[in-house]
Amino acid sequence: MLMNIDRPSKLEERTARLTILIDPRKKAVFERLCAEEDVTPSQVVRKLIRSYIEQRLGVPWNPVEIKLPLEGSSSESASKPRRTRR
Repeated sequence: MLMNIDRPSKLEERTARLTILIDPRKKAVFERLCAEEDVTPSQVVRKLIRSYIEQRLGVPWNPVEIKLPLEGSSSESASKPRRTRR
């Protein structure tokens, strides 16, 4: 089963890094499944994130219409305490 992965639009060509921690076994299975579908793990994660945003907002993803916090604005991150590892 091949997934239809859309190419990013001109407005989505800029990228930001998202680092996650995941169980190594789950990562290996995920990468194998992506390889079987001839897609990269990044493509699948971007599609999942886009789908999540559309589900939560209730509208199709349109980067022009979505208002994002200003770059360099630390007001949102400053109000949230950081979790520490135990």
